[in-house]
Amino acid sequence: MTPLKLRGFEIYKDMIPKSDQERILNDLCSIIEKAPLFTPQTPFGKPMSVRMTSAGKYGWYSDRSGYRYRTTHPNGTSWPPIPDKILDIWRAVGVKDRLPQCCLINFYDDAARMGMHQDKDEADFNWPVVSVSLGDDALFRIGNQTRGGKTKSLWLQSGDVVVMGGDARLTYHGVDRIKSGSSQLLRKGGRLNLTLRIVD
Repeated sequence: MTPLKLRGFEIYKDMIPKSDQERILNDLCSIIEKAPLFTPQTPFGKPMSVRMTSAGKYGWYSDRSGYRYRTTHPNGTSWPPIPDKILDIWRAVGVKDRLPQCCLINFYDDAARMGMHQDKDEADFNWPVVSVSLGDDALFRIGNQTRGGKTKSLWLQSGDVVVMGGDARLTYHGVDRIKSGSSQLLRKGGRLNLTLRIVD
């Protein structure tokens, strides 16, 4: 499959068939049972509009102490392992030398947003971040390697995969809005975004 390329981002449209999306969703439900979704706080003490959890060796976490990875869920348990179906996506986009150590799971309801940001809490930026969209459409915004300047936007649908590597690895990006009811994958609506990362 040949990706669409936009500012160094590789966008694989409709990469994940519906049947695989449903299997992945079942795996995610099992993860969320063991490591429930929680609402992180920014270092400024504001709650984020997304709820999140993780799978893998590490989970991403944020509170007044800052952004970081940790080896346990806020309830004190270890994060569940990353399911094989999700690891298959990582391999399918050409990352074969190492497996991801974190699968960050963000849940967006129709009011959730994600401001422009860089993924830069990892030790080695030579490894890409691989993003998987499931559920409702999201308006994804791509910026520049510094704040400000002109941006590009596109809609991501359920089953789309985005690879942020090379020059795009530290490019600012975010989610402006969710198109409620655009997918029937999640019974109660919303969007799940998985981002796979190598941490250390």
